[in-house]
Amino acid sequence: MLRAAPKAVLLVVTNPVDIMTHLAAHFAAGLGVPRTRVLGSGTTLDTARFRTLLGRHFDVDPQYVHAYAIGEHGDSEVLAWSAATIAGLSLNEFAKVHGRPLTDPQREQVDENVRRAAYHIIAGKGATYYGIGSAVARIVDVVLHDQRAILTVCARIAGVPDCEGVTLSLPHLVGGEGVLTTIPLPLDASEREGLRRSAGIVREAIESLNLT
Repeated sequence: MLRAAPKAVLLVVTNPVDIMTHLAAHFAAGLGVPRTRVLGSGTTLDTARFRTLLGRHFDVDPQYVHAYAIGEHGDSEVLAWSAATIAGLSLNEFAKVHGRPLTDPQREQVDENVRRAAYHIIAGKGATYYGIGSAVARIVDVVLHDQRAILTVCARIAGVPDCEGVTLSLPHLVGGEGVLTTIPLPLDASEREGLRRSAGIVREAIESLNLT
C-alpha cells in the first residue's frame, strides 16, 4: 500500500494553484498527510510585488514593508491596504512622517501593477519563470530550515469567517511542519467584502469538482 512519509510537506505550484492545492490536500489525506502539510505558492509572489512597489514609492527597502495580497491567486485577489505598515505605521501615517504622499491614482497604479503583472510578463516573453522560481525557493527554504516565516501561501482555511473550508491565501506562519498558524488580518469593510467574494469564487470552483 502506498504510504506518505510521516514528515512530508507537499508544495503545489501548478495553476490554478488554490484549486490544485485543495485537490492535493484532499487526496493526500488518504495517505495520512494532515492538511496543514499541504500548501501552495498562493499569492507569495503577488505579496512580494506589492511590497516592492510600495518600497519603491516610499524609497524604503521592501524588507521593512509589511503588506499582503490575499484571497484567490487570480483576478479577485485582495490587496490589504488597510493592514499595510512601514516601521509600525500605517501607510498614511508613514506618508506624513516621510513627506511622500500616496494618492488614490498612485494606489490604483500599484494595484494594477500587482494584479496584472503576470499578464504583462507573459505578453512580453511568453511565460513567467524567475519571479515564481524565486518565490518557490523562498518557501522551500522556510520549510527545510524551519524558519517560522510569515508567508501568503495558500492552504485550507479554518476559523476565518467567510473562508472556512476554502483553500486560498492568507498570511500563515510556515515552518518545517508546514502551515502552523493562519493569521487573519484586520481588514476594512471593502477588503472584507473583497475577500468574501474571492473566497466565494474559489469555493464555487471546489464544489464543482464534487469531491467525496
